[in-house]
Amino acid sequence: MQDPIMPVSILPASQVPAPPILQVSGLHKWFGTLHVLQGIDFSVAAGERVAIIGGSGSGKSTFLRCLNFMEMPTSGRIALDGTPLGRASAGKPDEVRYPESELCRVRERVGMVFQQFNLFPHMTVLENAMEGLVTVKRMKKAEARERALRELDKVGLGNKTDVYPGRLSGGQQQRVAIARALAMEPEILLFDEPTSSLDPELVGEVLRVIRQLAEEGRTMLLVTHELGFAYHFATKVIFLADGVFHEVGTPDEVLKHPRQERTRAFLERFTEFSF
Repeated sequence: MQDPIMPVSILPASQVPAPPILQVSGLHKWFGTLHVLQGIDFSVAAGERVAIIGGSGSGKSTFLRCLNFMEMPTSGRIALDGTPLGRASAGKPDEVRYPESELCRVRERVGMVFQQFNLFPHMTVLENAMEGLVTVKRMKKAEARERALRELDKVGLGNKTDVYPGRLSGGQQQRVAIARALAMEPEILLFDEPTSSLDPELVGEVLRVIRQLAEEGRTMLLVTHELGFAYHFATKVIFLADGVFHEVGTPDEVLKHPRQERTRAFLERFTEFSF
């Protein structure tokens, strides 16, 4: 039997530093005629843990991908530490251009863990964890190896360094992906439904790693359907539907006492989770 996922014991949200590390203003994203994100305003303070919930197709993954520019916003601005990213075109303030050099720096500061792991199958666990350090940060291999080993130990895979991803369980592969993201030392971590591709018995091992990172005081945004975990993990919960934030508040406010009928209808579909 797996160990239960216990509540995270961290400073209450009221003690989280106020200045935002991430600020989003008027974010829109269109795919052709499909308006996926419809003018989102949002901010995250350093140390906050944000759980984003909502149905399939609501825009959750697109929102995360816009935050580290894996998807380019159609309009709106994103700022890190108070500095707006990109440059508005002369005479066209709504048209923002993003130099590739700036995007590379952003992706170092804003790490992402995907649903599907995205590991290189021809590389060992250690090589996967080192790859970004060597190719993006231009770190010497000895130093990259040392840092990657440290992060693999943290996620409980220090004994799997020479194994290829195909020989690992889904939970182990996702933990390698988390170690790879951690090795880049990001200021913000984005998790895009990190347990959705896992068999139920493997979900707990990944959530335990995420809980451990929360206990370190990291700034994290987590898209998830694990509502019980979200309740204990988050300082802030967002319900996203049709590209709009319908409800934002504490876990108690959104998950226990939602104000919006749309939120209540969504939560009624989940009868398994508990607080």
